[in-house]
Amino acid sequence: MKTTDVLLIGAGPIGLEMAVALQEAGYEYVHLEARQVAHTISWFPKQARFFSSPERIAICGVPLRTLDQSKATREEYISYLLGIVQQFRLQIRTYERVTRVSPCEGEYRYEIETSCPHGGETYRAKHVIFTIGDMHGPRPLTLDGETLVEGTNLPHVSSYFDEPHPYFGRKLLIVGGRNSAAEAAVRCFRAGAQVAVSYRRSELDSSIKYWLKPEIEWLIRHYEIKFFPQTVPSCISRTHVTLSKVGDDLAIIPDSDFDEAFDFVLLLIGYRMDGSLLARAGVELQGASQTPNHDPTTMETNRPGIYMAGTAAAGTQLRFKLFIENCHAHVVRIMRHLGSKDPTHINPLAYSDLKRRSLIAES
Repeated sequence: MKTTDVLLIGAGPIGLEMAVALQEAGYEYVHLEARQVAHTISWFPKQARFFSSPERIAICGVPLRTLDQSKATREEYISYLLGIVQQFRLQIRTYERVTRVSPCEGEYRYEIETSCPHGGETYRAKHVIFTIGDMHGPRPLTLDGETLVEGTNLPHVSSYFDEPHPYFGRKLLIVGGRNSAAEAAVRCFRAGAQVAVSYRRSELDSSIKYWLKPEIEWLIRHYEIKFFPQTVPSCISRTHVTLSKVGDDLAIIPDSDFDEAFDFVLLLIGYRMDGSLLARAGVELQGASQTPNHDPTTMETNRPGIYMAGTAAAGTQLRFKLFIENCHAHVVRIMRHLGSKDPTHINPLAYSDLKRRSLIAES
């Protein structure tokens, strides 16, 4: 059994920034990642651009430079993050999945079990920090919040958009009305697909990226992209999708079904966090979003010694409040609560966010 001061789970952007802070402060720590560094970002669509500007998603005080001084692409950001790992010589145990976090007696108050290709390990740690992100898998497509839609497991149906090329010349239905769905619709249309969009509300979501929303609205208005407002798929077959009309309360309108022919279906309705590991560790998950119970001033959960950092602190975000750009401060809060000096290698926005929140609290 191995012992360590801190066990850090997750190697996304905030996980890397947390690791650099721990390393700088001299902590003995073990950094585990179930897949590869920046795994979630790796399944973003090819050439997708971040909403946030480069200086806001840069980490560890290292500038993020893009080729054309615009928003970073998926590829540019992954390359940048891998460079951070090499620059700071971070030791990350990739492909080692944490399967259990349990309290135990003594100075090392948590026992952690893992699984990996060579069999797994057992650790004991004084502190555990979760930087696991909030997008572990797609949200299920349901009707009235209960019944799973038939056909979502068919081979031509996916919850992940990789690139538009496979849909050239084919009829494609995209389900959803926010950023992922809008971007996929525009890109696939440009690549030669016959695109239709089904969305449960009467209009596309107002949160769509400001440079993308006018374009998709123009394409819909000029019938280049077919739009089925206030509809949800109720059944998917190999050749057709049954769409049902919904009212303003999002309830299914009886006998409103109609069929449309499609070759492919993309279910881009969002993703959810898997909080099962946190729950088994004794962290309370609250509300529909399953938000981990934590003190926002220290990031410590209801389980002493277990911390949340990054977007996972918000659980499954129904309306996004936490992004990479406003999570840098989590690193500073945790380091302060551990009794360390503020990290040197941190995005300066961390202190801007701390100051802003302090002013809000004082008022």
